[in-house]
Amino acid sequence: MADETCPCGTGQSFERCCEPFLAGTSAPETAQALMRSRYSAYVRENIPYLKETLWPKYQNGFDEVATANWAAENHWTGLSVLQVEKGEKTDREGTVLFEARFLSGGQLHTHRELSRFRKKAGRWYYVEAVAE
Repeated sequence: MADETCPCGTGQSFERCCEPFLAGTSAPETAQALMRSRYSAYVRENIPYLKETLWPKYQNGFDEVATANWAAENHWTGLSVLQVEKGEKTDREGTVLFEARFLSGGQLHTHRELSRFRKKAGRWYYVEAVAE
């Protein structure tokens, strides 16, 4: 549906927001846009996108089956971006503090993470969670 709201929380339609990233027709220009698209990938269970947007050094160790199971077992209920440091178009690194909410086993959970992102060859990648 063209008017479906994007799960990442921007308020835009999925078609205009994260869908082009998940479909591979464009790439996020900021760390925050990548983080939001990765959340949408969990919601949409687009595991290949999660792997390809992971820092290349870590892609071989990515557990696609476990990630797919975790994404499918949860009902994703929302994303809040709490803080962004750097990660703009001209930056090479950035961090995004976010909270992802999901239902699991009948209980609401919040995953809070400070994520580090890095740009390589003009493309943003998720590197790791860092201590706050």
